[in-house]
Amino acid sequence: RGRGVRGETGPPERGRREHGRRGGREEPEGGRGREERHSEGWRCPSPHLSLPARRLLHHVPLREPSEDSLVSRLEVVTLPSRLPGDLPVRSCARELQLPVHEWPHTGPVGQFDVGVVASFGRLLSEDLILQFPYGVLNVHPSCLPRWRGPAPIVHTVLHGDKVTGVTIMEIRPKRFDVGPIIKQEEVAVPPHCTAQELEGMLAKMGANMLLAVLKKLPESLKNKKEQPKEGVTFAPKISISKSCIKWEEQTAAQVIQLHRAVGSMFPLQTLWKGTTVKLLDFVEVDNIPGFPGIFKHGRSWVGIKTVVLKKKLTAVDFYNGYMHSWFQQNPRTVHQECRFQTLKLSMAKKTLKERGILAKDIKQ
Repeated sequence: RGRGVRGETGPPERGRREHGRRGGREEPEGGRGREERHSEGWRCPSPHLSLPARRLLHHVPLREPSEDSLVSRLEVVTLPSRLPGDLPVRSCARELQLPVHEWPHTGPVGQFDVGVVASFGRLLSEDLILQFPYGVLNVHPSCLPRWRGPAPIVHTVLHGDKVTGVTIMEIRPKRFDVGPIIKQEEVAVPPHCTAQELEGMLAKMGANMLLAVLKKLPESLKNKKEQPKEGVTFAPKISISKSCIKWEEQTAAQVIQLHRAVGSMFPLQTLWKGTTVKLLDFVEVDNIPGFPGIFKHGRSWVGIKTVVLKKKLTAVDFYNGYMHSWFQQNPRTVHQECRFQTLKLSMAKKTLKERGILAKDIKQ
């Protein structure tokens, strides 16, 4: 015990490789970890995503380490953040008076036993990984090999998986999420769970699993196993274009599922009388409605509580302010003009400012 650990965390932004110098330690038996990769998955800055790293920080002794200390020394590497506010891990590390380095600076070379990556989002060079005799561990929020890639939680919810889990894996070079499994646990996905809610569950689970692995690190590495070749699925990054409801293709149930999967990142969007409208706070409807905010889609019904059109409105205010007068003027016409229609966005990346506006819509 009392091993040194370097933790790395930050927002999941892809970037160029960082070429660290090779450490001078020999590799212990069962302690290989040689991967050049990004840590996928949990979008930062979020208190949930960095929980495994923050739990680790609290196991660093504030004074001299004792024989019972899990971690004798720990330093933190984070990415520069373009968003307002500090990263949760960096804030926690500073409160505990731990050294913090900003990528691409990774601190002293060859002075740590193991690296831990959580929500880092950068490729690590083989030279950097070789600095750690016990390699680099990664906390991945799925039961690998299902949902390899940067957005496993979103795809778990989007595809209606009944079971998910967390994998502590060893990093390997050149490919993503293919390293040996050190520890893996399953958990049932709660009914009607959102990606954000599931993220919180898996973060706590991953934090506990990471600490359990570190407590018996040589034994854990000795018992690692390769991932199965069957059951491989991929979880590509989610773009804002995913938030556009495809009324011609998606059922009411699929619209609700989409909201649960991406709604915490991007409000679902649609087109209404040529204007972009954001729909928030979806609800399931089992029968014919008797109040505004419920509309028919195919043979089913979709319910919303909030609409963003220039400003945030309740469904009742949206109906009274925009739709009621139109129906009064056109009582006998087919209301095709008043229906929601599919919005087609460019696949081009949105700016941070636009993403900030979307996040503001959710929080208002």
